[in-house]
Amino acid sequence: MSQLGLLIDYEYCTNCHTCEIACKAELDIPEGKWGIKVFEIGPWQIDENSWQLTFVPVPTDMCDLCADRVSKGKKPACVHNCFTGAMKYGTVEELSKELEKKTRQVLFVPKQ
Repeated sequence: MSQLGLLIDYEYCTNCHTCEIACKAELDIPEGKWGIKVFEIGPWQIDENSWQLTFVPVPTDMCDLCADRVSKGKKPACVHNCFTGAMKYGTVEELSKELEKKTRQVLFVPKQ
């Protein structure tokens, strides 16, 4: 069986925190801990015409890609609830091909 992963296109993350909320609810994660956490980079001015302001959802070691949901044929909670489509779930091989298509993406593969 192929290794599964999560592709996060942080160009489209809007900092809505829906992935965090869905993950906490799905895995019953206690307050102050996270399965996925959105981090803010910036804002700061790069030059006269551009600014750095990026939001990057980062899965933690608590993330198991919603193994129970996936075993029932569903997507992980963060992917299912991301209204911007910034997250994709699939095999590392499939997701690696997506990485080649554009920048500003990260591929997360949980520990086994």
